[in-house]
Amino acid sequence: MLIPPIAYAVVFLYWPLYGLQIAFRNYNIVDGITGSPWVGLQYLQQFVTSYQFWPVLKNTLILNIYELFALFPLPVILALLLNSVRNAAYRRGVQLITYAPHFISTVVLVGMMVMLFSPNGGIVNQGIGLLGHSSVDFFASPTIFRNMYVWSGAWQTLGWSAIIYLAALAGVDPQLHEAAKMDGANILRRIWHIDFPAVIPVTITLLILNMGSMLSSGFEKVLLMQTPLNLSASEVLDTYTYRVGLASTVPQFSYATAIGLFRSVFALILLLLANWLARRVSRSNSLF
Repeated sequence: MLIPPIAYAVVFLYWPLYGLQIAFRNYNIVDGITGSPWVGLQYLQQFVTSYQFWPVLKNTLILNIYELFALFPLPVILALLLNSVRNAAYRRGVQLITYAPHFISTVVLVGMMVMLFSPNGGIVNQGIGLLGHSSVDFFASPTIFRNMYVWSGAWQTLGWSAIIYLAALAGVDPQLHEAAKMDGANILRRIWHIDFPAVIPVTITLLILNMGSMLSSGFEKVLLMQTPLNLSASEVLDTYTYRVGLASTVPQFSYATAIGLFRSVFALILLLLANWLARRVSRSNSLF
């Protein structure tokens, strides 16, 4: 039974690590990985000292920190509210409505956003026109780009992300709520003192794991929403790596791999730091 998952991990997770040496070689397809000469940290130094380094790193961090603070609490709140609903039909209806957007592909989601916010015939701009105002090119503004990216992600992932918290709340003993009711505790006090402590371990674990993806944005979504006018905010590490590694006229495989390696090392440091902080607060809540 263990052979298929082990084989999958070896082939798709561990064997590709062999290609990381491309970041330290002047790689070309003709000579292959082992035939390409070693150049040491040349490409890492090239990336860190390039004029694109700080703008791209800043855009990536701003987008991910914004997304973390705006989106991370919402599934917890939704799960706590749903858990307090006693009408089963209403609860299932809300769950269906909030889960459904998760199954919409990124391409379709961005297409819906274009239909809504396009300056040429978009539904929102039609409403703005009826109010006597000129149309707004939402995709041209760097600030609006960040808001659209984050809050469209909230709409798409809110319900699905709440499932794990609902699972944690399912383990709460109903007798605790009954006892609290008899003591005169209202619904808010019961949520705060009974339900919320039950989701704290899961919340801390997911927060630690999210710290490991602070330099990873939704590549497809960013690329589809990207325009020359919002490039100052939308050019993140994922899209920059794609441009230099695959989309350029002369693909720079070694340079792109070096960027990916930098991102992985940075993510590992953040993950270890978050785990260390969690362990300082409570050893039982850390990953290791």
